[in-house]
Amino acid sequence: MRFVKAILSLIVTIGLVYVLNNPLGPAPALGPFLSPFSGFWQNSIRSVGSNEEQVLKIPGLKDEVIVRFDDTGVPHIFAKNNSDLFFTQGYITAKDRLWQMDLQTRAASGRLSEILGKATLQMDLQSRRLGMGYGAEVNFKKAMTDPRSSEALLGYTAGVNAFIQQLEPKDYPVEFKLLGYKPEPWKPINTMYMLEQMTLTLAGRSNEVSMSEMLKKFGKSVVDQLFPDYPMLLESPIIPAGTKWDFTPLAIPDFIPASRGGDSIAYLKKPLNALSDRIPKEEGIGSNNWAIGAEKSITGYPILANDPHLELSLPSIWYQVQLHSPDFNVYGVSLPGIPGVIIGFNQNVAWGVTNVDADVFDLYKIKFKDASRSQYWYDDQWKATLKRLEIIHVKGEPEPVREEVIYTHHGPVTDSDNTSDASPNLAIRWIGHEPGNSFITFYELNKAKNYDDYRAALTHYVGPAQNFVFADNSKNIALTVNGKLPLKYKDQGKFLLDGSLKGNDWQGWIPVEQNPYVKNPARGFVSSANQSSTDTTFPYYINWSFAPSERGVRINERLEAMSKANADSLRSLQNDNFSVQARTILPKLLSILDTIPLNPAQKAAKIMLADWNFQNIPESIPASIFEEWMPALRKTIWEDELNSMDLPSRDRTMYLILKQPREKWFDNVNTPEKETIRDAVFNSYKAALDTLTSRHGAMSEAWQWSKVKATEIRHLSRSIKPFGSGRLKTGGGNSIVNAITRYNGPSWRMVVELGPTPRAYGIYPGGQSGNPGSPYYLNLLKKWENGELNELVYLTAPDQANPRLTSKITFQKK
Repeated sequence: MRFVKAILSLIVTIGLVYVLNNPLGPAPALGPFLSPFSGFWQNSIRSVGSNEEQVLKIPGLKDEVIVRFDDTGVPHIFAKNNSDLFFTQGYITAKDRLWQMDLQTRAASGRLSEILGKATLQMDLQSRRLGMGYGAEVNFKKAMTDPRSSEALLGYTAGVNAFIQQLEPKDYPVEFKLLGYKPEPWKPINTMYMLEQMTLTLAGRSNEVSMSEMLKKFGKSVVDQLFPDYPMLLESPIIPAGTKWDFTPLAIPDFIPASRGGDSIAYLKKPLNALSDRIPKEEGIGSNNWAIGAEKSITGYPILANDPHLELSLPSIWYQVQLHSPDFNVYGVSLPGIPGVIIGFNQNVAWGVTNVDADVFDLYKIKFKDASRSQYWYDDQWKATLKRLEIIHVKGEPEPVREEVIYTHHGPVTDSDNTSDASPNLAIRWIGHEPGNSFITFYELNKAKNYDDYRAALTHYVGPAQNFVFADNSKNIALTVNGKLPLKYKDQGKFLLDGSLKGNDWQGWIPVEQNPYVKNPARGFVSSANQSSTDTTFPYYINWSFAPSERGVRINERLEAMSKANADSLRSLQNDNFSVQARTILPKLLSILDTIPLNPAQKAAKIMLADWNFQNIPESIPASIFEEWMPALRKTIWEDELNSMDLPSRDRTMYLILKQPREKWFDNVNTPEKETIRDAVFNSYKAALDTLTSRHGAMSEAWQWSKVKATEIRHLSRSIKPFGSGRLKTGGGNSIVNAITRYNGPSWRMVVELGPTPRAYGIYPGGQSGNPGSPYYLNLLKKWENGELNELVYLTAPDQANPRLTSKITFQKK
C-alpha cells in the first residue's frame, strides 16, 4: 500500500510540475506566474513616502530632468529641453501603463492574436480590413516631416524603450505574466496607431446599410419622415441659433445619383466582414464641455469645464501629467502612448474637447471587372486597384493567416472574398486614412498664450472632428467645431453610395476658417454636448444625425441662469442628474395611463412616477421605471415594422407621441387588432415593470436606479474580473448631463478657473497606475463615484514647495 501511495504521489507531482510549467491554450504556464521571485507577487507596490528621492542615470538624455510626484501619483516633469521632456514623459508613462500601451497598440494594428490566439483573429482581421495600418503609416510619414512632432515622437519612443530595457522579467506588469509574453520595443508609429484607434472610436460609425435597406422597403418620403435631418422637437445647437455666417461659402455639390438606394438591397444579402461584427455606438459615448465668461464668474475670469464620456476601463483611458520646459508648462491628461497633453491648461489658456460626430465614414458599392479584383468600374472606365498583403501571426498556430486587402481610390474594400452582384463589395472612405498631423494641434495648444494661438493650432487638426472649447486670461471664451470636414452634397453618406460615380466622391474640404465657431457670445457662455453643430442655416453639410439634445438643453438652461459662478458651480453641473427627456414626455404618458385600468403593482409604480422630480439620483426608483420604460416604448412603436433596422431617434419618437398621436406607427402590424397610442403606452409600461420584477423582484429598494443600472468599470482585458471596480453607486444615464451608464461615463472631469494663477480641479475613475497591486490603481475611484474633484497641483519650478508633493526622481544622462 505504501508503494502504491508513493507511485500515486509521484504521478501527481509530475502532473503538477507539468501543468505549472506548460502553457494551457493562450494562458501561460502557472508556475512562473505563481513564483514568489518573478510572478505576480512581485507586482505589489507600497505607497511612496514623502521626501523620498531617487537618482537614475539613463542613456539617451541630453540633460538633467527632475520629476516631482504628488500625493495622487501624478508626475510633474521639469526638463531643460523638449526632447528630454518627451523622453521622460514616455519613460514615466510606461512605468505606470506599459501593458495598456502594448494592448491598445496591438488592438489598433491587428496584432492581438499574437498573444491571445485564435479568439481574437476576427478582431485583427477587422482592423486590417479597415485600413488601420494604412492610416497609421500615412499619418506617421506626415508627422516625421515636421521637426516638432518628429522630436516628440522620437523622444517619447526613446523614453519608453529606456524603461523597457531596464526591466527584469520579475518586474513585468502582471498582465504580461498572466498572458506569458514580454514587452516588445516601442516604435514611433505606435503613437499613430493610438490616434487611429481614437479616430475609429469617435468617427468610425456607419448606418448606411440599415438606412439603404429602409429606403428600399419604405421609399424616400417615409425615410425622410422618420429620419429627418434636424431634430423635430428639442434642439439647442452648439453654435447658438441665429448666428450669422460671415463668409462666402464654396460651391456645394448638388448631385443626387439616380441609383441611390434603388438597387441597394441587392448588396445586403451577405454579412460584411469588416462591418458586421462592429458594436453599435452607445449613446453614452459622448462628452460635455463649456466655458463661462468673466461676467458670469465670481473670479472675474472665465471658467472652463470638460468631461469626455467614453467606455470606462481600469486602468483609466487617461494619464495625468504636468510637462515643463522652456517652451511648456502644461497640465492635463494624456493618452498613454501619445506625447503631450490632450485636454488641459497652462498659465494662460485652457481647452477641452467633445466629439462632433461628423459624417466622415462613407461606404461605396464597388463593381469589379472579374474575380481577380485587379480593376473596378469608376467614371466610365476600369481603374486599377492596389493590393496590400496583411499577415497575422496567431499564437499556437504553425502558420500565419494571410489576407490580401483590396484598395480603391475610395479606400479599402471590406468584403474580401466574393464578387457576385448579389453580395456587397463595399469600400470605405474614412477620415482615418487622410494624411495629416493632428498631433501638432495639441502640441501648439500645450504652449498657447491666447485666442489667436488657439485658432492657429486648430488649423493642423484632421480628425476625428472635435468641438474645441477654449478660455484664456484675456477673458475670451470660444468654441470651434473643428476638423477636416469633407465638402459633400446634402445627405451624402446617409445611404450607400455608388462607387462608380465620380459625383459621389468627396469634393474637397470645407475651408478650415469656415468651420462653425463662436467667440464671446452675448449670452456669456459656450457649450457642447455632441448635439447638432449649428442650426439649419449653416451652408455646408456636416451630418444628418447627432447625439440626442437633452444634455445640451439642460446644460444651456443651467448656464443661462448661472451667475457669480465658481469652479464648484461647474462641478455641480457636471454631476447634474435631471432628466429633460422625462420632463418632456412623462406627463403625456401618465395622462394616457390615467385612462387605463391598472393592477395594484402598476398603480404603485404610476404613483412613484407621478411624484418623481425627474432626478436620476442613485436611490431613485421612478428613475429605474422610466429608464426601463422608454426603450421598451420605442421598440413597441417601431420594431414591428423596422425589425433589425435602425429605429427613429428619441426626439422623433417623442414628437410622434406628443404631436402625431393618430399616426399608423402605433399599430402592431404583426397582430390582427389595430393598436393605438394607448395600447403602445400600456404594453410597453407593463413590459418594463415585468422586466424589473423578473430581474429584481417586487418593487423595493432593489429597484433603486444605481442597482438597476449596475455601473461597473472593467479591467482593460474585460476578462480579469478581480482587477475591475465592482458595482458602483452612481446616478445619471445616457440622456443625462451626468452621462454614466453601465459601462460608459465621464472618463475625466476637469474644471479650470483662469486667472493670473490658474486653479484647476479634476479626476478620473481609477488612478495613475495600471498595476492592480499599486495604491495608485484605485485611489481616485471613490471621489469620482461621489462626484468630487481633486485640486490639481500646478507647479512653476522643480524646487517649489507644496505640502502635497511626496517624492522625487532626478534623471541624469548616462
